[in-house]
This record gives sequence, C-alpha cells and structure tokens, in this order.
Amino acid sequence: MGSLQADLLEANQTCHPKPLDPEEFRRQGHMVIDFLADYYHNVDKYPVRSQVEPGYLSKLIPDTAPNNPEPIETILQDVQNDIVPGITHWMSPNYYAYFPSSGSTAGFLGEMLSTGFNIVGFNWMSSPAATELETIVMDWLGKMIDLPPSFLYSGGGGGVLQGTTCEAILCTLTAARDKILNKIGRDQITRLVVYGSDQTHCALRKAAQIVGIQPQNFRAIETYQSNAFGLSPASFREAVVADIAAGLVPLYLCPTIGTTSSTAVDPIAGLCEVAIEFGVWVHVDAAYAGGACVCPEFRHFIDGVEKANSFSFNAHKWFFNNLDCCCLWVREPAALVNALSTNPEYLKNKATESKQVIDYKDWQIALSRRFRAMKLWLVLRSYGVASLRNFIRSHVKMAKLFEDMVQTDKRFEIFLARTFAMVCFRLLLPKSKSEGKEPERVVAIENELNHKLLETVNSSGKIYMTHAIVGGVYIIRFAVGASLTEEKHVKFAWKVVQDHAEALLAALD
Repeated sequence: MGSLQADLLEANQTCHPKPLDPEEFRRQGHMVIDFLADYYHNVDKYPVRSQVEPGYLSKLIPDTAPNNPEPIETILQDVQNDIVPGITHWMSPNYYAYFPSSGSTAGFLGEMLSTGFNIVGFNWMSSPAATELETIVMDWLGKMIDLPPSFLYSGGGGGVLQGTTCEAILCTLTAARDKILNKIGRDQITRLVVYGSDQTHCALRKAAQIVGIQPQNFRAIETYQSNAFGLSPASFREAVVADIAAGLVPLYLCPTIGTTSSTAVDPIAGLCEVAIEFGVWVHVDAAYAGGACVCPEFRHFIDGVEKANSFSFNAHKWFFNNLDCCCLWVREPAALVNALSTNPEYLKNKATESKQVIDYKDWQIALSRRFRAMKLWLVLRSYGVASLRNFIRSHVKMAKLFEDMVQTDKRFEIFLARTFAMVCFRLLLPKSKSEGKEPERVVAIENELNHKLLETVNSSGKIYMTHAIVGGVYIIRFAVGASLTEEKHVKFAWKVVQDHAEALLAALD
C-alpha cells in the first residue's frame, strides 16, 4: 500500500474532533478555568523565578507533533508537569521584579470575550463595536487621569490601544519624522535627531533605528543624582542648540514618568517649553506610572502634558489589565494617519469614504488588531474609579512599608527616595571593611556584594527582584504591584532579604 493510501485509511479510521464545537468548547473551557483558578490558589507555593536550566523542555516534549488528537485532560496534565516549572510567576504575590503585570478577574474575562469573538478590527466596517468602544473607553480613561481636552476625541485629539509602549513610541516617532520631512524634504532624514536621557527606555533607541535615524544622531543626555536622575531642561536645551549649530534638525523628545531603572520623573513642563521653542515633537512615556495619575495626589507628575504632542501608559503594568494594553493619546491624529495609513482597493468601503468613522489600522504599525477595548471596558466597569484608586494606593502603602523597614536596618540604604510603588535600595559594606579604601573601590565592592545578594535571593525561589545600575551604582529594585500581594508578603520579602544579607556579610569576616 502506498504512503498516500495509508494516510487516507488512517484518516478515515481516526475520529477527528471539530475545530469549534460549542458543547466541547463549554466542557473544555470549564476545565481550563478550573485549572487556572487552582493555579492562582496555589501560585505562592511555586518558586517565583523559574529554576529550570536552558533546554529543559526539549527533554520532556517529543520532537514531532502528534499525528492523532490528544485529550484535553492529558494536555493540561502536561501543562502542569512540564510547562509550569518553566514559568516565572509574574502573578505571584512574591513577585517584585521589573514592573508589575497586574492582571485581574475583569481583565481576564474581557480577554476571554475578545478572544472568543475573534474579530480582526482593522477598520470600522470590520466590526463597528470594536472601534466605537475603543474611542469611548479611551476618552473615559483620559478623563480619569485628567488629560487635557486636546487629547480626547471630544477635543480634537484621540486615543488608541497599542500592544506596548515600544509600538506607541515607534508610531509617534514615525509621525514626527514624516511631518518634518514633508517640510524639509525626504532626503534630509540623515539630519534628524532624537532625544532622551540616559535613563530612557531602550525602546526609544530601537524605534529610532527602525525609522532610519542615524546612530550618531541619537542623544542619551546624561542625568545626575542631584536631580533624582530626571532629565534637566537646561541639558536638553544645550544638546538642541549644539545640534542646530552643527546643521542638524531636532526631531523628537521622549521624557519619562517613572523610568525603568529608578522610577525617575522627567519635568515635562520645562522640557516642553524648550521643545516648543525648537519645534520638537514631545512624546511622554508614562508606561509604568501613568495609571497612578488616576489618584489626584499623583496627577502633578504629568503637569505640563498639555504642551506635549502624545502621551502613553501601559494599562497592563499597574492598571489591572493583562498584557497587552498600551494606551496612547495624540493631540493631532492626522499626523499618525498621514504617516501610517494604507488604502488598498480591497479595504475601501462607504463608511471610510464618509470620513465619519475611525479606522484604527491607520493609527498603528500592523493592519490586523485585537479587540483590546473589551478588557479595558470590563476593568473600568467592574471596579470603578474609586476602587482602582484604592488598589494603587494599597500598593504605594506596601512599598512605603518596605522602604520604612529598609531604613531601620543600618546595613542597608535607600538609594533614591521612593516616588511611586518601587523601592531602590542596596546593601552597604560594613565600615570595618571600607575604612582606608578609595570611594570608587568601596562602590565596586558594594556593587558586587549587591549582585551576589540579589542572585542568592532569586535563586531561593522565595521572592523575585531585579536590579539596575544608576550613576555607576548597582541597586536592587523592589516593585510592588502584583494583584495578589498583601502586607504579609512584603514583610516576608524583607525577612528573606535580611536573612540572605546576613549570610553574605558573615562570609566577609
């Protein structure tokens, strides 16, 4: 028998499930929900940072796909046995690394609805509800964080849900680039200059590479501890003036509200004054801290945003939506549309031609897009403004608790005053070990000491933190924001840090 005949015979003898059967979907869906509910019930029992070695999974999973169907029961058992050990548990209450990934029941259910409908909402016609809900919730959210009316649809601006801040920066930088090149000529791209600080997220440099900015025309302006590592308007002005004198064209500035390394805040108002003087597009990156502005006591950190061109924050970081959900607002939607739109014949329709609808395909890099507004809508409706404020305030309170505990232990220091819900701290070298040594040598030893402390803590699996090097100093970052974290977890984390520090210091004797 030939191989083709054998395959056909085997296919006829095998009972293949339907790709989408409503009753089977119901049965398996219940099983997956139960699996995840059990996972969250027990998530604090897992090592927070995965303890597996590179290549572990290839030893557990066959190197070819199965020829015949396998039952969901078997697959979920393999998820538990093979996949879960290789997960770093971002939703663990003992997770304090990077920045939070703060999911919620409402966010997960909204994602289920979005995935279940499985629409591809590239323009209004492809699913009117997806587009119109997005415009509504983006104005809701803009009002919640008190964005100026010029960023809202009602004021001539508008918001769009991107995947990540990287996309928001890339889209706005593309818009800024095309806007200026349309004035000075497309052949002048080699003269364009992009500005950030030495604390700005690496997404800015990547976006600059993608849009064609010359590597030598990217400015990472130095910041200093005396300014809490915020970008000085005077330093920005100095860089711009020097570039103009060299025949270059200042294009784009990306100030940050809550930098990754230390949650430093760049002074938007002062930076925008300089930018306006020289015609520079300002995109405010509030990826981490923007959500905190729903609380009036944090809103002052974005004072001056009315002078910026665009603003974004990640609702999947500290606003109880799951990945991905980056909220981007622009004062001039036409700049995005002019730079990013495509209008092939197969997408033409009466609604678009009427110019009475928004086609979000022209506000992003990709054509296809997910129904992200569904989960944001569920989060805003399920919790309401008051509860969202209280969630954020509870995290800030827990971060302050950790900060206070660090300050009571003279073996440690707070490297920078806490601004939001992240504490930057480090272990100090005992005076008996530092006497007679040059300050630079002491810093080098302390950097290595803190590197060892962090690695031993993370290797224990009990908690997970990450580091940064700011001003040449190695610091440990303790970022509170996981949805399940409570005060008892913060106190436990501090005890873990103290115990490992004590062991390290004892080894120095």
